[in-house]
Amino acid sequence: MAEATIFDRLKQDHDAHRQLFAKMDEAASDSDRLKKLFEQFRIEVTAHAAAEEETLYATMLSRPDLREDAQHSVSEHKEIDDYFEELGELEFAAAEWRTTFDKLKHRYLHHIEEEEEEMFPDAAKELTDEEEVKLAALFAKRKPDELERPEQAG
Repeated sequence: MAEATIFDRLKQDHDAHRQLFAKMDEAASDSDRLKKLFEQFRIEVTAHAAAEEETLYATMLSRPDLREDAQHSVSEHKEIDDYFEELGELEFAAAEWRTTFDKLKHRYLHHIEEEEEEMFPDAAKELTDEEEVKLAALFAKRKPDELERPEQAG
């Protein structure tokens, strides 16, 4: 298929998020670099999740066979948001922050793996090729808007 589908776009973001985790691991002893990378990750993941919910999940919620998967993933997005909020209240890079960050990392990697291995294939069975391409285009329009939202400033 020549045109990118919603699943292609989301997987590209997931791969970028995995790369940011690797960079944060490398920067563990460089607090300034780690802080910049973490902020980049927070903004990116928050925008990704919002655009994903407004495109793919909204479509899935309207389909009885896909509704439960979408609801599960929305609740996981909320859990990730809760980790971001908790991390924002802790002293950056202190022991408690790092412990909470490790929990966030584990939870997020589990979430995207579950999406890619279970939810996306299930959704692909229900969506037409045209819907997948249309959702990808909509996601590509929504995500930059999410990146520009005032609350992304920190």
